[in-house]
Order: sequence, then structure tokens, then C-alpha cells
Amino acid sequence: MSSAAGPHTATEPDRGAETRTSTFSSLCIRNYRLFATGAVISNTGTWMSRIAQDWLVLSITGSSFAVGITTALQFLPMLLFGLYGGVIADRYPKRKILLCTQLAMGLLGLTLAALTLGGVVRVWHVYTIAFLLGMATVVDNPTRQTFVVEMVGPSVVRNAVSLNAANFQAARLVGPAVAGVLITAVGSGWAFLINGLSFFAPLTGLLLMRTSELHTIERAPRGKGQLREGLRYVAGRPELVWPIVLVGFIGTFGFNFPIWLSAFANKVFDSGAGTYGLLNSLMAAGSLLGALLAARRSRTRLRMLVAAAMVFGLLESVAALAPEFWIFAALLVPIGVFGLTFNTTANASVQLATDPVMRGRVMSLYMMVFVGGTPVGGPVMGWVTDTYGARVGFLSGGLVSAAAAVGVGLALARAGGLRLRFNPRRTGDGPLIAFVPRDGAAGGAGAQAAGATAGGEAAAGDVVDGAAGGAGKAAAGGVTRAA
Repeated sequence: MSSAAGPHTATEPDRGAETRTSTFSSLCIRNYRLFATGAVISNTGTWMSRIAQDWLVLSITGSSFAVGITTALQFLPMLLFGLYGGVIADRYPKRKILLCTQLAMGLLGLTLAALTLGGVVRVWHVYTIAFLLGMATVVDNPTRQTFVVEMVGPSVVRNAVSLNAANFQAARLVGPAVAGVLITAVGSGWAFLINGLSFFAPLTGLLLMRTSELHTIERAPRGKGQLREGLRYVAGRPELVWPIVLVGFIGTFGFNFPIWLSAFANKVFDSGAGTYGLLNSLMAAGSLLGALLAARRSRTRLRMLVAAAMVFGLLESVAALAPEFWIFAALLVPIGVFGLTFNTTANASVQLATDPVMRGRVMSLYMMVFVGGTPVGGPVMGWVTDTYGARVGFLSGGLVSAAAAVGVGLALARAGGLRLRFNPRRTGDGPLIAFVPRDGAAGGAGAQAAGATAGGEAAAGDVVDGAAGGAGKAAAGGVTRAA
């Protein structure tokens, strides 16, 4: 997220224009290294469990709709109770919260392993455990998102967010492939068992952290109306509203890969769990590349958010029509790159534009919108996939994502006092399509969603309003090293 410091600057509000970060700068911090090490082990187990869970449900029921129901139940608690998770994250010590949530998720993984290895698992068991995992995630997600700032401080939070994504995608690169082999060789139960045991790694990392090296964040006191306060805070800031709206559309309709990839593997390409794991690994390879590229960027721009979302949707649409397996598989790599670029840009933009005392509630709203839409999108996309085929299901998700990106891009441009200019008779290096200031648009008063480029024309998303700059300064000032 950029500040409005000048016509040719575009920096995050809490860091100077010359601040540089290396790809792995956050790993210089001991507490973050412990966090990242535990996370990569746990995330690998989680991805193994996800693949095994989807394939188990598909094997029991033979229905993509049932896979969608499983996914929906896992994310339904976020839709129903997500904002309460943010209040808890803002109010209580985050490290202690994470110890509780990680322990609970580990026990649920071991329970599913026992049911499956015992040969008594039923689809309703999977549904129930998926819902309970979702309940734990309600608190775990906003707490994990905001705990990053306590570990690394505001100066490298964007790098840490990107490395978190790289961590998750590196696990996704390994987990599905291992799960595919395990499912084929010995069944799903062993994947669930490894997942349950993997939670010992983040628990150990959290216990070994030096609390004296954590950055102190102001915590919200107990009080009435904190949920409404969080909603009012977001509603008055276009630099928060529109990214969250776009995240909601793409999270609901564009990220239903368990449904689509399992359907493509099983029904389009007539393959088994090994192919499903391979497709997930290919997409993870692209996502890992996208995360590493994001970690090198020193600035976060809203125009990058919109562009990544648009390309992501268009690539999904093209992949849906791919005539051969190898074409479809190859397209999953750039889909992963742009999907991850969108995710990290949205996450960092929202965090950096938010006052620290509100960050838990804002990020819980962000996650509620992002994954909370799955209870709606999952069954809908599952029904479309079952009724009209995997290609139509995937195509519809891509088209909705691209259309949402166009709509939000235009809304951001309008909020920033810009208009779209089409120049069919362009001369020299002038662009064919560009955002330019509206006639008489006032500068500095409203929310800015675009900044002037060196050539004097504007590109949506380079500058945010003074509220974002103030929030960024508050973020910098609200985090201090604990004595």
C-alpha cells in the first residue's frame, strides 16, 4: 500500500521509499525462524490431509457436490463467527492462543486418522471433523496473521507475509505428492496420522520462542460494540473495502480447486489419486514461485492486486478449455503464480493500512470474506461441476474472478478521482488504455486509488488516501520492542 507522499512515489505507509529487503530477510529473526520451521512441517501434513480428505469423500460418495459440502463445512464457521475470532486475537496474547488452536487441530487430525485406520469412517465423520477444524481456524487464522507483526515488526512485515505464503506453498508442493503415493499404497488413514503428528512442530516452535524478543502490540480492552467498531472502521476506508470485496469474490468463486482438480483427475482425464496429487503439486510450484517473487518486492500496490486477479481469472478460463492433459497441467503453474501474487498483495495491503489495535478485527473480516465465501461457492461450484462438467465449473469460476477484478479496478479508479481513457490513435510510447485524472478532481481530500506516473498519466492503485498513511504511521508507532 502506497502513501501519498508525492506524485512519483509509491511506498508503503510505514516505511521509507529507500527501504530494501532481501527475499529471506525475515528469517534473520530467531522467533520467526522457529515459527516458519514449525509451519512448514505442519503445513505439509495439512496438505496431505486435505488431499486425503477430498479423495476419501469422493471415494465414498462419488460426488463432487459432496467434496464441495466438505469444503463448505470447514469454512462455514469462518463465515458465521469470523469476526469474533478477530476480537479474541485483538484482546488476548497471540502466542498463547496459537498454542491452544494448534493443539486442538492436531487432536482432530489424530481422531480422523483413528477412524480411518480403524475402518469405521463414514462421510458424516469427515463432515463433523471438517466443521470442528473450521471452528479452530476461526481463532487461529486472524491470530496467526497478526502474530507476524509481533515477531518481525512493521518494517519487514510484507516480506514475512510473502515468506509465510512461500512456506505454505512449499508444503503444498510436497504434501499432495506424498499423499497421492500414500493413498495409492496404504490408504488415506496414514496421511491423516502424519498430519496429526505434524502439529507437534509448531507447538514446539511456539514454546521455544523468546517472549522478550517479541514486539509489543497494543491490545484492545474489553468493551461492548467492538464488532461494530471494526466494521465501521473498514467501511470508512476505500483502501480496505475494495481489496476485501475483491478477495471475497475470488475466494468464493475462484479458489475451489479441491472440487475442480479432483473432478478433472477423476472424470476428465480418467485418473486416480496420484494424478490429483500431481495437479496440486504443479499448482503449488507456481504458487511457491509467486510467493518468492512477492518477497522481493519492496512495495505493495493496489494496481498489482487488480492486475493479478484479472490474469488469474483469465488463466483459469483458458485452462478450463485445455484439450490435452499436459496443457491443462502446464497452465496450473502460472495460475498458482498469479493466485499467490493476488493473495500476498491483498494480505499485505490490508495489514499495512490498518491501525494495530484494529488489525485482528480487520484481518478476521478479511479471512471471513476470503474463506467464509466457500460455504456458498463450494456447493454452487460443486453443483455446476456435477451438472455441466468440470470444464464448465472451472470456466465459470475464472470468468467471475476476471469480471470482479474489472469491477473493483473501475471502482478504485473512481474513488481516486480517475477515469478510463482509450487512445486508439496513440503516438509514441503512449498507452492504448490508461487511467487519467478526472477534470477538476481534487487532490488529497478523497480516498486515492491511483497515483501519477512519471509520464503524467495515472495508474490505478499507486496512491491511497491520507487515512491509509495515518494508519500506516500508527502501525509503525504502535509496535515497539519489548524491554
